[in-house]
Amino acid sequence: MSTGACQWFFILFSYDSSLGIRFFLSAATSPRGLWFFGVLRRQEIEYSQEREIHLNIRQSEKVYFIMSAIMALANSIMFTTYALYYVNELGLNPFQLVLVGTFLELVIFLLEIPTGVIADTYSRRLSVINAFFIMGAAYILEGNVVLISDRLLQGAVSLFILVVLSEMIRGVGETFLSGAQQSWITDEVGEERLSRLFVRAGQVQQVASITGIILSVVLSSIALNLPYIIGGVLYVGLAVYLLIAMKETNFQRTAQDDLNSWSQLQTTFKEGSSFVRKSPILILILIVSLFSGASSEGFDRLWEAHFITDIGLSAFNGWNSAIWFGIFGIVGMILGLVTNEVVIRKINLESRVVVRNLMLLLVFMKIICVILFGLAPNLIWALASFWLLGMFNSVFYPLYSAWLNQHLESGTRSTVLSFLSQANAIGQTAGGPVIGWAGVRYTIRVSIVLSAFMLLPLVFVFQKLRKQEASE
Repeated sequence: MSTGACQWFFILFSYDSSLGIRFFLSAATSPRGLWFFGVLRRQEIEYSQEREIHLNIRQSEKVYFIMSAIMALANSIMFTTYALYYVNELGLNPFQLVLVGTFLELVIFLLEIPTGVIADTYSRRLSVINAFFIMGAAYILEGNVVLISDRLLQGAVSLFILVVLSEMIRGVGETFLSGAQQSWITDEVGEERLSRLFVRAGQVQQVASITGIILSVVLSSIALNLPYIIGGVLYVGLAVYLLIAMKETNFQRTAQDDLNSWSQLQTTFKEGSSFVRKSPILILILIVSLFSGASSEGFDRLWEAHFITDIGLSAFNGWNSAIWFGIFGIVGMILGLVTNEVVIRKINLESRVVVRNLMLLLVFMKIICVILFGLAPNLIWALASFWLLGMFNSVFYPLYSAWLNQHLESGTRSTVLSFLSQANAIGQTAGGPVIGWAGVRYTIRVSIVLSAFMLLPLVFVFQKLRKQEASE
């Protein structure tokens, strides 16, 4: 119906409503009127679909932020003072500290790809939910190893063995989570929104972590094992929440007839491995994962021990180590929060070239900070390098996750991410004992500096990635 016809309808309707209605029905049933209302109907359907997509994206982002916040809260509660629990209550030495991580990574190495294939074949949502249930149970178990050893097993099994078993169960959960979480959110919101989403989620994690650090200090002052128990309960609670709130709208599930076929799992695995082999960029990223794992296992397990044994925190102002770690963590989180906000406001995160170049710079700065931290002669030096490293990491990891997911295909994303996580596990399994042995044979300082040198190949790999992407 033309604009002139619409004007005539309103004139007639105001003069005689019945005449106006007859005119409207006559126009609507004409060929042009039918075409006009057909266009309106299609626009209504398109608007409804766009609105539904927008609502799904907003809901997925909300769930992802809540998931990130609770994970960060639980992890900060557990890991801010976990070294005190391991060293002071369980009596683990530097070599045992690293071995705990080695057994964790061994489980991840064995199960990473099978669980990634299952996530790509069946459901990323169910994989994530299973992960949080398993990890929550493992953390609760780990927080009760003294009780289990003394009362249930009558000291027949050492605390070290029970911690290793707990971490191996945790490793099963880690493999269900690895890849599936990022694959799910990438499919739900789209690749173009990832960089900003991941950096913003990083800020949410930092705010939640500040709360977790304070709670960790308070809980550990009551009992050193209590943070693990509370953290495990939070993980289980998160799994229950995700059962209710987490949706999966864009995942292309395998046809029902093929769900029980082992050949379908093999097909997904072959497609993922073929995608990795055919992509020179992903081959280089595998190398990044390998050396990152080798470096991180030593640093992540020993930085608290470095503060305790080499810097000597208890000698300062009579504060106990839990308070010191709480202060370190809170200040580090605030600095990371500010750094992320500056990056979001000042840097074009939509440009892959800018993101790639920024990651190269961050890797180089991380190496310098780890070396300075390992050689720190006093608390001020150690804190400056430690906080700078945290600021660089707070930007690097979200950008790396977003950049990585932009290079993956949706159908095999979890499987390929599992390949990369497995490479990381190999690096941790192989490099961790070497770094731990250096800490026992020489000093923890030597271990930390050695972990920095294991990051050097990443500089050359990222340089190669710049040339590789430029040529494509």
